[in-house]
Amino acid sequence: MVLTPGLSESMQPIIESIQRGAKKGADACRLFHGRGHCYPGVEFVSVDWFSPVVLISLYKEPEAQWLKQLVDEITQFASDEAIENILLQHRYLKGAPSENLKGEIAGDYYAVEKGLKFKLNFKANQNVGFFLDMANCRQVLREQAKGKRVLNLFAYTCAFSVVAASAGAEKVVNVDMAKGALNTGRLNHQLNNIDSRSISYLSHDIFKSWGKIRKYGPYDMVVIDPPSFQAGSFNVRKDYQKIVRKLPGLLATQAEVIACLNSPDLCFDFLRELFKDLGGFVERKVIEPPQSFPESDASKGLKTLLFEKRTEHQV
Repeated sequence: MVLTPGLSESMQPIIESIQRGAKKGADACRLFHGRGHCYPGVEFVSVDWFSPVVLISLYKEPEAQWLKQLVDEITQFASDEAIENILLQHRYLKGAPSENLKGEIAGDYYAVEKGLKFKLNFKANQNVGFFLDMANCRQVLREQAKGKRVLNLFAYTCAFSVVAASAGAEKVVNVDMAKGALNTGRLNHQLNNIDSRSISYLSHDIFKSWGKIRKYGPYDMVVIDPPSFQAGSFNVRKDYQKIVRKLPGLLATQAEVIACLNSPDLCFDFLRELFKDLGGFVERKVIEPPQSFPESDASKGLKTLLFEKRTEHQV
């Protein structure tokens, strides 16, 4: 395939990313990350690969001529057998509607990552059910969850749980208010032949359920991956500290916490201060996003820190 002569500089990396997409194999990944502000003029665009589907997401309304050129360029993939579907999602519109630029979305689709499968929903309002930027956090669980009791807060569709359980975790507790997301999480465990007896699903408000959550502990690992803002349920500036303050009553003598922060308005120091104020925790490392998520300013993108709880004589 060749690029159309005269293709705008801003669109060229987008089309090239799709051309590379079919060569990436089965594993899901981000192909183009405009939102990291490394590509001037297309900060509102992302392109994801969920074989055999390419998902293009627009986070603001583009100029009509730009959108027409994008749609015209997509025609070059009509004969590419590796790409069965190209979906264009308008995230800036209410309900985040999508349109098919190639093929029709029908049947079941999955994200595949290192041999594990996760159910996707391309007809969902916004998120399809699997967050690609969390790949390196999932890798930490692959490496460290064996034999441990894991608490997965804001579990969504339970991808962290699937990875932890497949790595040999003794117990995983998933907590999320969204029953529908947890139901997808149950399916994700079934898809990967995970023994359900070691998995729990709590469809509760975290802030009203500490007693129930504590009952399954103490935990050796906790994953905290909240939304930046969710009307009526979570405000990162006010509520993150409430979760951190509950950790001492939830954790085993020695434990680890994966703390994630998605807000572009808050930096790493926000997390560091929360754990510093709590005391008894040591920062082990920054868990970097995948290389496919380049950021011109790392403090604006996904921020994840791995903390370790220490006993007094260790600290």
